[in-house]
Amino acid sequence: MKIGFVGLGKLGLPVALAVESKGHDVVGYDISDNVKNIIEAKKIPYKEIWAQDYLSKSKIQFTNLTNVVEHSEIIFVPIQTPHDPLYEGITRIPEERVDFDYTYLISGMKKLSDEIEKQDKEKVVIIISTVLPGTIRQKIKPLLGKNTKICYNPFFIAMGTTMKDFLYPEFILFGVDDLQAANTAEKFYRTINNATFFKTTIENAELIKVSYNTFISTKIAFINTIMEMCHKLPNTNIDDVTNALMLGNKRLISGAYLRGGMGDGGGCHPRDNIALSWLARKLDISNDFFDQIMKQREKQTEWLVNLMLENSINNDNFYILGKSFKPETNITTGSPSILLDNLLKEKGINATVYDPYVDEKEPNFKKGVYFIGTQHDVFEQFEFPKGSVVIDPFRMINKNQEDFKVIRIGDSNEY
Repeated sequence: MKIGFVGLGKLGLPVALAVESKGHDVVGYDISDNVKNIIEAKKIPYKEIWAQDYLSKSKIQFTNLTNVVEHSEIIFVPIQTPHDPLYEGITRIPEERVDFDYTYLISGMKKLSDEIEKQDKEKVVIIISTVLPGTIRQKIKPLLGKNTKICYNPFFIAMGTTMKDFLYPEFILFGVDDLQAANTAEKFYRTINNATFFKTTIENAELIKVSYNTFISTKIAFINTIMEMCHKLPNTNIDDVTNALMLGNKRLISGAYLRGGMGDGGGCHPRDNIALSWLARKLDISNDFFDQIMKQREKQTEWLVNLMLENSINNDNFYILGKSFKPETNITTGSPSILLDNLLKEKGINATVYDPYVDEKEPNFKKGVYFIGTQHDVFEQFEFPKGSVVIDPFRMINKNQEDFKVIRIGDSNEY
């Protein structure tokens, strides 16, 4: 099939490459010249498995909006819906809550629909951007012409593994507004995989998407609370606790995101929790549950700051190893490590923050307090200066070290 993309950023481009890998003819457009340069140079500046290999041999054509509409039977729209940086999750959460910023999506959809009407031919347009329930019907549909057959199809992907997650999903979530358009999309998806194609209303799909993300945050907030308990209770170990809980896969669902460590991060989860907190207050829900999840994340990070200070050596050298929000990527959006750094700054502590996948130059490491903020494998072999204290929330480093002290968060077992 002939497939178009309006938006070829960190979500759109890897998905476009995945679609092309299944034999489809793909063209795309983006308002950023930087994206055009990435495609022409065939070099992706962010860490995304499979994507670089596929881009090096890709025939995706970067073109204008007119050509995308002219070319395509289906047009995917992965235009960003950012949250204010204050709600990213790297600083304390303001008391006020806000919805996502739909400016880019509204502008892009208006231009796309106008071009479709100008060409006067029906097109299936699939929005994949994350939005809160009611957004598409209230803010997007009124802008569209009669030839724009809208659908809502948000993806359950993780940055760093976008292509894999798109090609091998748990299920395909599809919000239906036009049945014929949905049938066309389902026919397309059968060329991609055999995953369950779950059709529902657009509003249900909007709610399912953000609920999925915030469910992950709930699991992480819960298990990190248990991790802190294990750190304070004698003869307990968070990994033993989680390994047992994962065996309860009939009632507890799965062991994914059930490992004690740093708080939730990335460009989706913290912001979706905060946006749902805004919606909960707008709807006057009896308890703002989403606020509690984010407050747990913030309070736990504050506890980790205090743990660093309690174990300081002359209170001078502090290091955070890792900036990215998870090991599979170099993306720092919503990073709990950066939140940790910002909370240290509140106390007047300037830590050296280093990530081998983000920074080009390695700093001059000295004796001090080291905190492993991102679970990069390379930190298992890191040469900590003699006499240092290493705080390890992922329990990567063995306790029994001669040259430095290791504090494994959530592991009070005696060796």
